[in-house]
Amino acid sequence: MTTPHRPRTTLFSPDQTERIVEDACRVLEKVGVVVENEQGAELLLAAGAQKQGDRLTISEDAVRAAVATAPGEITMFDRSGDLAMTLAEDHVHFDPGSAAINIIDTASGERRAAATGDLVNLARLVDGLPNYAAQSTALVPADVPDAIGDRYRLYLALANGRKPVITGTFATSGFLPMREMLQVFRRDEADLRAHPLGIFDCCPSPPLRWSNLTCQSLIDCARSGIPAELISMPLTGATSPVTLREAVVQHCAENLSGIVIHQTAAPGSPIIYGGAPSAFDMRFGSTPMGAMETMMIDVAYAQVGKVLDLPTHGYLGLSDAKTPDYQAGLESGMGAVLAALAGINVVSGPGILDFILTQSLEKLLLDHEACGMALRLVRGIAHRAEDPADLIGELVTTGEFLSHGHTRKFWKEELSVASNLIDRDSYRDWEAKGSQTALDRANAEVAKRLAKHPGTPPADTELAELRKIMTAEARRHGLDELPS
Repeated sequence: MTTPHRPRTTLFSPDQTERIVEDACRVLEKVGVVVENEQGAELLLAAGAQKQGDRLTISEDAVRAAVATAPGEITMFDRSGDLAMTLAEDHVHFDPGSAAINIIDTASGERRAAATGDLVNLARLVDGLPNYAAQSTALVPADVPDAIGDRYRLYLALANGRKPVITGTFATSGFLPMREMLQVFRRDEADLRAHPLGIFDCCPSPPLRWSNLTCQSLIDCARSGIPAELISMPLTGATSPVTLREAVVQHCAENLSGIVIHQTAAPGSPIIYGGAPSAFDMRFGSTPMGAMETMMIDVAYAQVGKVLDLPTHGYLGLSDAKTPDYQAGLESGMGAVLAALAGINVVSGPGILDFILTQSLEKLLLDHEACGMALRLVRGIAHRAEDPADLIGELVTTGEFLSHGHTRKFWKEELSVASNLIDRDSYRDWEAKGSQTALDRANAEVAKRLAKHPGTPPADTELAELRKIMTAEARRHGLDELPS
């Protein structure tokens, strides 16, 4: 069998992509960045940056030198230390979008604030869904103090799921206990570096600014060897130029400034070229993550990340709809397919609604089907017959299509066998089963899966150590007992 051709989507020619990088370097040389973190500013100055008022300008030589030390491949491992993701080239991996503050209640169908049980259910659900290579701290719980929300999310994710976790800090004090939680599942610091279990999002503030918190997280990740994920978020016409190409240039400049800080702190530390940009809808003052223009920016900047030979990330496979309806399927399905065709390594978004404010377990299941279809698409079309003329001649002569050995051998490899969430019944059979919509089926499947799949709890000693770290953090912030 010959290797199938992998279908790809690009929006720039190679020359145009390199010009984006050149223009971004000129932005850093002429405009520079504001860095509110003292260590971050010192690192840029050590890399040769020049101070101009409250801004630091960075030379193209410094940018190119930093990019050259960043690794082109990152491997991620699960809680047990088994390989889970290879972030390189066009390998595509999906994880739930984050970080919503609301959830669609599975019983009432109404939106409400997320709580502990919702994070537990999400981790357990993702644990049993193979098209999600990673989990994420996808919800912000309202039943613990805000001051410990970042570490509490990670605690629940690690306690209830085995897959690597996409996460991030809410406070500079959050990184150390979160690193300690990851360390519970590794022999020592060297083992955690060699077999990373978590990825930390680090977000510059558009336009061209690094806050104290996000810059500190970037530095902490670099020095700990924990993969950092750059999440630049230009909004066209609101915090970046309104034109798509120039928004991609600004996105590139913001990410490149982060790479210089990160690699100066610890050359060779793993970093991912990502983002969560959005087109800005002037009519409503909203940031539609499901807009085609938003997806185009994502595909375009991923192409830039690839020309820099860096692992890539994107927010796709999500929707601005308020419920898992036709709009949700339209926007999420298109996003999943474009992400796969663009070869984005880490794709965050499934389950998300309402401008990243709301997560839905039903949508998470339905999006899992979309991710499976997208992954099937990029596997391409295989050449399986040595002589197609002989094969077709035999099938036509005998009339044995359904029963032929060739059919029996290959039909499951050629056709994705969808779950029962996807309706392929006749109309009569569909009626006989209750005329259910996809959302009806997903709602029932959520309950069924949560009843059947208890998640993958860690060993008792690991769970006790996790709880010890989390309890100490809770008590430091006035919470004597963790929610059950």
